[in-house]
Amino acid sequence: MQFKGLKIGVPKEVMSGERRVAVIPDTVKKLTAEGAKVLIEKGAGIGSYFSDEEYLNAGAQIVDSTEKTYAAADIIMKVKEPLFNSQENKCEVDMMHENQVLVTFLHPAAPCNHQMVKDLAAKKVISFTLDSVPRISRAQSMDALTSMSTVAGYKGMLSAADRLPKFIPMIGTAAGMIRPATVLVIGAGVAGLQAIATAKRLGAVTHAVDIRPDAVEQAASLGAKVIETGVPADIAVAEGGYARHLPQEWLTKEREAITDIVSKADIIILTALVPGKVAPVLLTKEMVLTMKPGSIIVDIAIDQGGNCLLSAGGEIKEFNGIIIDGSKNIPARVPVSSTWMFANNIYSFVAYLYKDGSLVIDQEDEITGKSLVTRNGQIVHAGALEAINNY
Repeated sequence: MQFKGLKIGVPKEVMSGERRVAVIPDTVKKLTAEGAKVLIEKGAGIGSYFSDEEYLNAGAQIVDSTEKTYAAADIIMKVKEPLFNSQENKCEVDMMHENQVLVTFLHPAAPCNHQMVKDLAAKKVISFTLDSVPRISRAQSMDALTSMSTVAGYKGMLSAADRLPKFIPMIGTAAGMIRPATVLVIGAGVAGLQAIATAKRLGAVTHAVDIRPDAVEQAASLGAKVIETGVPADIAVAEGGYARHLPQEWLTKEREAITDIVSKADIIILTALVPGKVAPVLLTKEMVLTMKPGSIIVDIAIDQGGNCLLSAGGEIKEFNGIIIDGSKNIPARVPVSSTWMFANNIYSFVAYLYKDGSLVIDQEDEITGKSLVTRNGQIVHAGALEAINNY
């Protein structure tokens, strides 16, 4: 049996506003059928509308505290990175133990997570980050980043629309015609395309920016007006179709190419990421100062540092009359859909790692090697090491 003799712990998420949970009753049944004992902290599923009784009926055991959940588990399955737990009055990393396996979104390259990653290594925790699972066909069922990006693009655009102090579509009124809002989406990956589609449905004049030709083509197919950056494809596109981290001269040229449309935008949705690395800064303070008061920036890339220099992780703030939304848990605002996707993704990933109750780590394997963050007391994730050394 795949998980024979293993105890899987599922703590209640502690990030403010986080309503997702790492397993649902359906995946509990799959885990227990393969020999696992699933330990779920009391109330862990309430935010996603799963009761303790439903988990019990699926074969899980309910544990009455976070610390007990961590202490008993061989594997911890979480949604977000370890944080300070105010109920236990200690950090979640401090509740972990040597050789415990952690699977979650760690975003290890983000500066705000560097110390946490170092602490995981010091604890000799074996940690994996789902944001580094490669987008290849055999990893599709484990691709939680794509699943959550779909939610983030959709909800991020709706959140911006809710805060915008004007109509989004063109509206004919007794007083005259009101012009539609202008939306700029930077980064036409999964989140960006969903944001574009949502903006178009709302009636906005929508513009898109991406340095990858294929992404630009997809954005145009959704009706977005494409802003050309002039970055050559051989510089812009990495293996697997991902965006590269641009050299400074090309990053400057990209900023120059979007400066005019930035000043005209009522809403800017930022989604540009380089897998496993710090997100590129595409909006400087000077660029934000050109925007109209009342405009909105939603920095969906904030988990990896953010695309706006002024964004702050987990904060919504106002600068010069412009709202800058650095919320770190946008998918948590759609907990039913996002939890269903995440739970199935993380189950597939954990199932890939284990055979006959044993963890199999092959760092030459593209999926395992790229998602592994800490092992044997060392940080082994390439993007995290690069970011930590350069920070």
